Order: sequence, then structure tokens, then C-alpha cells
Amino acid sequence: MEERLSASGGEVLAEIRSGVATVTLNRPRALNALTLGMVEALREWLDAWATDPRVRIVFLRGAGDKAFCAGGDIRWLHDTWKADGDVGRFFKVEYDVDHRIHTYNKPVVALLDGVVMGGGMGLAQGARLRLVGDKTRMAMPETGIGCVPDVGGSYFLSRLEGVLGRYLALVGPTLGPADAIYSGLADQYIGSTPMPPGELEALMPAIDAHFGKPTVDAIVASLEAQRSGPRLEWARATLDAMSRRSPTMPNVTLEQLDRGAGLGLRECFEMERGLMRAAFEHGDYLEGIRALIIDKDKQPQWKPKLLDEVDPASVARFFSTRP
Repeated sequence: MEERLSASGGEVLAEIRSGVATVTLNRPRALNALTLGMVEALREWLDAWATDPRVRIVFLRGAGDKAFCAGGDIRWLHDTWKADGDVGRFFKVEYDVDHRIHTYNKPVVALLDGVVMGGGMGLAQGARLRLVGDKTRMAMPETGIGCVPDVGGSYFLSRLEGVLGRYLALVGPTLGPADAIYSGLADQYIGSTPMPPGELEALMPAIDAHFGKPTVDAIVASLEAQRSGPRLEWARATLDAMSRRSPTMPNVTLEQLDRGAGLGLRECFEMERGLMRAAFEHGDYLEGIRALIIDKDKQPQWKPKLLDEVDPASVARFFSTRP
């Protein structure tokens, strides 16, 4: 028996056939960015399918050929916060969906061809099988927009090899299919061409040497101290990327990952709900969205502007904010 479902004005679709519930994120023009209606529908369907004997497997995919999911609809989040400050429901429901996928009683398979970022990573990382293809472009770029890597990043990034999670969170590099698999953020390549080689494995000694330092200041100083060698160009590019980040958010992110390494999955999501509220209250997240998404002047005015101006007390407040 076949069943077709549609929710959030057609932004998310589902079809149950031959034991498989195929979910399609259906906002291709927005790179399948998540809205509140979409995550509410996903939560409702996952709850129902958990005990539905017709459903043996859940298959997640994105519409179009450009993206699985580029994250949450941050323009909507920006406008909603400006209007009434009530974005908490979105994150509560989104994290509920992510947690359900991590702990689901039936196999979840995610097809991660195209862009997979932010909220898309939250959906993907709990899947039992994460498939990548020719167009996979995976990243956690939140610090570049004045935010922190949420959607369970505290949990799955802190458990990657060595200090790789720190590098991916603080710098936000985009990973192709080979690097996604090498990092442990994907499982299998199903592209139509031979998988192009990655670069992470060769970079790991340099990543461990620099990003194993205890603070953001020390990481930056270590990168600055590299004046020669085969990874000089990479070190300079990494410094350039970090220089464009909100000075506050890498410090918050480093503490977030350090704490996340010792927390369970549910505890990580609870911590992140507070972190996201604090990110909006702090202001750099709203400024990053303005500069990079809305006005597109690419000139965010971070507060403070420099790493050495970051007050440890302001970082600590992120971890005492209630969602």
C-alpha cells in the first residue's frame, strides 16, 4: 500500500512504499533550508512511523540537485527574533527531530548529495547510513556567521579523531565526499564517477599540532608561528578564515566542544538550546546574518572586534543562559 504525505505547504513531502518512508525536503530554491513547519512535520511523522508496521526504513533526501539541506532558514530566524524574540520553538522542535534520528528504533538512511550544512548536518549525523555523492559539500560554517555549531555538533564534532572537530567547527572548511567519509561524518560514496581524493588525511598532523592548543588565542599564535614548510599556505588560509570570524564565537565554540566531549547526546542538545538563545542575545549572530545574508555587504561589525578584547565572563554567560 502506498501513501503520500505533504506538510508545511508542500515544503516537506513523504511517500510510504514497500516498507520505505521516503522524506523529501522540498525547498530547492532555498537549498532545502528548514522552516518551523518542516521540522514540526518531521517530528510528527517520525513519531507515527516508530510504531507503524508499514515502515521499516526511513530515507531522507533533498529536492533538486544542489542540496540535501543548507541548514535552518536563518533569514526567517533573524526576522522572527527582531519581531518578537520567539525563536525557541524552532530550536526545540529541530533538536527533538535530530535526537529522534540519533535514537530511532528503525534504520534511517540519508542521501547527502549536494550542500549539507548546519541543520542539514543535524538531520544527517544521527542517520544509521550516510551516503555521499559527486556533489556533496559538507560543512559546519556557523562561526563564520557569528554563531556556534549546534544541531548536536557538541556531540558529534567532539567525538571525531584527534582535534579534527575543533578544526571543522572553528574554521568551517567545506568537505567533499572523500573527506566527509575520512572524518567519520559520512559512511559510503555512491557517486556516478570515481570519488575524487580528499586532503584531510594529509592535513591531520598540522591540524593536530595547531588545533590541539588549549585556547583560541594559542591556536592563532601557533598558526602565525608557522613561517615555512609544506603546510604554510594552508596555515595562512586558515588564519585568514579565522580572522573573519566573530572573536567571541570561536571562544564559545571551543568551550562548547570541550564540554560536549563529556556530555551525553540529550545533554548536548540541552546545552545548545541555551547557547542559541545566548547567541541571539549577544548580537553577533544577528549581525552576521545581516552582513552576509540580508545586506550582503560582507562587513560584519563584531562586538568586540578583536580576539584579545573578548571577556571570559561574556563567554561564560553563554553557558548559563536558559533556553
